[in-house]
Amino acid sequence: MKLAIGSDKSGFMLKEAVKKYLVEQGHKIEDLGTREFDKPNPFFDVAPIVARKVQSGEVEKGMLFCGTGMGMSIVANKHKGISAAVCETVYSAKMCRAVNDANILCMGGWLVAEWLGIQMAEAFISTSFTQDLEPWRKEWLRNAKQRVAAVEAEIFD
Repeated sequence: MKLAIGSDKSGFMLKEAVKKYLVEQGHKIEDLGTREFDKPNPFFDVAPIVARKVQSGEVEKGMLFCGTGMGMSIVANKHKGISAAVCETVYSAKMCRAVNDANILCMGGWLVAEWLGIQMAEAFISTSFTQDLEPWRKEWLRNAKQRVAAVEAEIFD
């Protein structure tokens, strides 16, 4: 899978650990910064770059890392077609894909241990929309996704 990732200084170490794991698993990673701990990029500069890569289809999904994940999520979600989810557990990383079809995973370097971030990244990329859900819920979520897209169209168009 081709992924775009980015961090600020607070998420740098977690991003590096997750990136190393993903590369070892054979994924193609485009690291859009921060690339050096001593030369950090702020969350409000990095999140739009990753969001635009996902938005354009250049990559399948994205991952953003800051202190709590919240700043990155707020900025990424300002872009049409982006659903950036802040997660702190493996379950939430899986369910943001299965239920919400999130396309960017956001994590906090102050909150998530490296080993946990790796497991969350794996859950996020290996789960598809409506995976492992009951048939009635799958249909309901597909309809809900269309309704959310209509709301988004009103806002952006």
